[in-house]
Amino acid sequence: MSAPGDGVRPPAGDSGGKAAAEAGDPAADATHFGFKTVPLGQKAEKVAEVFDSVASRYDVMNDLMSAGLHRAWKAFTVRHAALRPGMKVLDIAGGTGDLARAFAQRVGPTGEVWLTDINGSMLGVGRDRLLDEGVVLPVAQCDAEALPFPDGRFDRVTVAFGLRNMTRKEAALREMHRVLAPGGKLLVLEFSRVWKPLAPAYDAYSFGVLPQLGRLVAGDAESYRYLAESIRMHPDQPTLGALMESAGFGRVRWHNLSLGVVALHEGVKFL
Repeated sequence: MSAPGDGVRPPAGDSGGKAAAEAGDPAADATHFGFKTVPLGQKAEKVAEVFDSVASRYDVMNDLMSAGLHRAWKAFTVRHAALRPGMKVLDIAGGTGDLARAFAQRVGPTGEVWLTDINGSMLGVGRDRLLDEGVVLPVAQCDAEALPFPDGRFDRVTVAFGLRNMTRKEAALREMHRVLAPGGKLLVLEFSRVWKPLAPAYDAYSFGVLPQLGRLVAGDAESYRYLAESIRMHPDQPTLGALMESAGFGRVRWHNLSLGVVALHEGVKFL
């Protein structure tokens, strides 16, 4: 499932966004929402509107738009988490609970898995689904940029298809580093930069088929147009690796899945 191009990030310096902020660049007070530029304070509200709209049909759309591949991508992530009984896991932007369920099976009754999401609609769907399956986990609605957990609380932190929606990715990554115990690992599963020869077909699907699929199944074309745009605005594999290093992670590497449609980034907290 991994594609050629799996990589290890070479040493990197500060990101351009940080430099712009330090220089007082007015652009530092704005961010992107898809291809639009919006004030920093508005992105979270706009993202919330998207997920409020699609929450009830989220899993159905995931299966349709990825032809079921999202299940394989998540299974790959679970294997790389290398969980053991008794471990503590924080699943950020956990949505409908797919990863949290799998993690809970692996850490067992002596472990602990928190399902969190900033969006109450998504979190409610995930919580109710897990309860219907007899899986009882601690649940918290919280912002990844200001996590309500003490330093060094978790052995693993995961975020799947959520980082690209965060307003201040650098701040969120620093928070993930903070709540990890020394030796703990962060895993970021996210849409990424596709293999270049595949890009024209992928663009045609993303901007032509995907919004129409959203309109027919979820009654919402615009949210899935935002999805396609947000993927293009998200940092590519090396850039995300550099952001993780800037947040304090070491041994940063990534695995390209499905020819780079998705990448799993890993980083370790040493101190």
